[in-house]
Amino acid sequence: MPVKWLMHWQPNSGATMSSQILAEVCQCVEGFGSAAKEGRWRTTLTIYRPVARDPSSTATSAPVPTPGDLPRDFLGLTLHDRPGAYFFILRHHRLILQADANVQSLMDKLQSYKARVVLHFEGFQYQLGDFMLRVGKCVQSHADTLRGIMMEVEYLPLSSIDKSRQIMEDFLDIWQDAVIKKSLPGQFINVELNFADYGLQDQYTPQHTALQYATCIVQLMATVRS
Repeated sequence: MPVKWLMHWQPNSGATMSSQILAEVCQCVEGFGSAAKEGRWRTTLTIYRPVARDPSSTATSAPVPTPGDLPRDFLGLTLHDRPGAYFFILRHHRLILQADANVQSLMDKLQSYKARVVLHFEGFQYQLGDFMLRVGKCVQSHADTLRGIMMEVEYLPLSSIDKSRQIMEDFLDIWQDAVIKKSLPGQFINVELNFADYGLQDQYTPQHTALQYATCIVQLMATVRS
C-alpha cells in the first residue's frame, strides 16, 4: 500500500483556525496546474471508555470486569479507503488491532465500552501527479464546530517508508512555499512517529495510517487548547 503522511494545521501565534483557512488551503492545491479534484472522503475516529458494571446485577458466576481491568485510551477507526475494516488503537499497550467492520455492532451488544466522542475527518481529495492529497476538517459528530484542519499526502509509487522519505520531504517543502506565497497564517506539521514501537515495519500498511490518525487527534486537541 502507498506511503502516507498525515499532517495537522498549526496556526501562527495569535491566529485562529477557521473554515476560511480550509477553503484557502484547497485553493492552494487547486492552484497546482495538474491537480485533479476526485471527490470527497471521510475517516471516522471514535474515543471509547469502559462501561462500569455492577457485579450484583448479573445472574452469572463469571467475573465482571471493572473499568480498572479494561484498556484505557481506547480508539476505534474507520478509514476512508478500508470501509470493510475497523481498527482499534490501544496506545497505553502500544497495540493496533484490525477487525471486520461489523465488530461495531457486536460492541454495541456487549456494552463493555461506550463511545464518548465521535470525530469525522472529511473533505476533498486531489490527484497531483504521483501524489494523492486529501485536505479536510475535523468535526465532532452532530456538531459544526471546527476541531482542526489536516492533510493526508499519499505517494502512490512507493510502499517503503524509508525509500519515500526524501520524496515526501521535498514535496512538503514545495507545498510550504505555496502556503507562504498565499500568506496563510500557519503551516502543516508532520509529526515523526516511531512505528517500530507498535511493531510496524518499513512496508506501509493501514495500521500505519491508523496510528497517524490517533496521533493527529492528540495534536489537534493540543492546538485547540493553545
